[in-house]
Amino acid sequence: MNAWICPTITAVTREEYERQFNIINKFATRIHFDVSDGSLASRKLYAFGQMRWHEDTVADVHIMSRNPHADIVLAYHLHPDLVIIHAEAEVDLIRAASSLHSAGIKAGLALLPDTQVEHVSAIIPHFDHALIFSGNLGYQGGSVADLNLLSKVRKVLSINSNIEIGWDGGVNNDNIRLIVAGGVSVANVGGYIQSSASPKRAYAKLVSTLKKSKHHAE
Repeated sequence: MNAWICPTITAVTREEYERQFNIINKFATRIHFDVSDGSLASRKLYAFGQMRWHEDTVADVHIMSRNPHADIVLAYHLHPDLVIIHAEAEVDLIRAASSLHSAGIKAGLALLPDTQVEHVSAIIPHFDHALIFSGNLGYQGGSVADLNLLSKVRKVLSINSNIEIGWDGGVNNDNIRLIVAGGVSVANVGGYIQSSASPKRAYAKLVSTLKKSKHHAE
């Protein structure tokens, strides 16, 4: 199975944002940007409106807010490839997905660990991407990947077999094969890359592990 290794940016200040962006922009072709107003995650993050990426970068924006409307409006102007909103948000999720599609932007639905697929089964067909979250919302690093949550992947795919599946939280070189083998096609990686002595080497190691895994499977 082909899968993206997608480094994440989770920054509070402009300095943090610039540092993280400048590290991964040198080698990453797809980047996951975390956005939070402090209403769903426990802290505010660097403002979405100040973010930037290169034209050839696949940009995913993860809006960790109870009311993502303002950031969705910003997305119309900044035009990332994918905007991910939370199943736990207090908005009309189907309408939000439709508005993103109207702007030519893919719509993603994030599920926190306690959110059951059965509770959002009617909504999933309206989305292009489902993010299985297994981390500490609004923080980078220190998370442990709860592989029991891979059961959600199977359930989501049984509802929409064409949906792209993302995973966020605790991805490293020891578990990346299991996560991808479980049906995940986008592995969002934070601390393992950003906190490495050589982020580029850490990224390359994950890519190499997946290539070896695919070769053995064939």
